[in-house]
Amino acid sequence: MNKVWSHITNSFKSAERFDEEYYLNMSSTERVETMQFLREAYLKFNKIRKNEGRKGLRRSIKVIQQAQG
Repeated sequence: MNKVWSHITNSFKSAERFDEEYYLNMSSTERVETMQFLREAYLKFNKIRKNEGRKGLRRSIKVIQQAQG
């Protein structure tokens, strides 16, 4: 179960900075899991059928070879 928490700031700029730092401190796996959780919550909240939310999404894979160093 995900926890709900809040962070109070004095300005939008400060809130944006906090969000940026928060997500940059996550691992890439944690960011993907968070996005998937949010997508599923959105689809459930809006009562969209399972595959209906995927209409119009482009799917592409890009293979990147890292330089050996």
